[in-house]
Amino acid sequence: MNLLNQNGGRTMAADPNRVDHRVIADLIEPNTRLLDVGCSNGTLLSLLKTTKGVDGRGIELSQKGVNECVARGLSVIQGDADIDLVYYPDKSFDYAVLSQTIQATHDPRAVLEHLLRIGQKAIVSFPNFGHWTLRLQVLAHGRMPVSKNLPYTWYDTPNIHFCTIVDFLDLCKAVGVKIEKSVVLSRRGMQLPETMPWKLRNLLGEQAVLLLSAD
Repeated sequence: MNLLNQNGGRTMAADPNRVDHRVIADLIEPNTRLLDVGCSNGTLLSLLKTTKGVDGRGIELSQKGVNECVARGLSVIQGDADIDLVYYPDKSFDYAVLSQTIQATHDPRAVLEHLLRIGQKAIVSFPNFGHWTLRLQVLAHGRMPVSKNLPYTWYDTPNIHFCTIVDFLDLCKAVGVKIEKSVVLSRRGMQLPETMPWKLRNLLGEQAVLLLSAD
């Protein structure tokens, strides 16, 4: 669900070969029930249905995205993550997925809490605002950074709650979330070692994918 993107796309640049989608697929057990929150045009749901046989559902804000999902044969309804997650029963899915969208929600903490209430586990991916290239852009040019994963200028961005990886870890701690698995990807889409200190992965990682459960 891309809350503010008037074009109906995700906050991340469209890419059918998105590395974070492949990472998410690797974290999903086959033949499970899954809710993709902000499923956009259904690319991830289609991938999971094809490769993991999931019983997938989706919610998406934009009518354009919903129409594209329906055209793919996916079960998707129109909805807003900040408003509509409250209507889903506790533990009604094995996984609740939020891919590259949490930074566009009005209340990221509430959305995260709902994900963990609705799903046995939650998977969240997001661009890392702490990546060294973004820090350098601010330091060198004094302007809000623009990158492949954060392609919008400050005045038209759908992202309203930028965060770094360590910021998100702080939120997980505040909410009482257990991190089951973490995958931090470099600018070239390579996975950084999980043994690497968080501060270093926060500097070198361009995006993160975390498998979470209630602690």
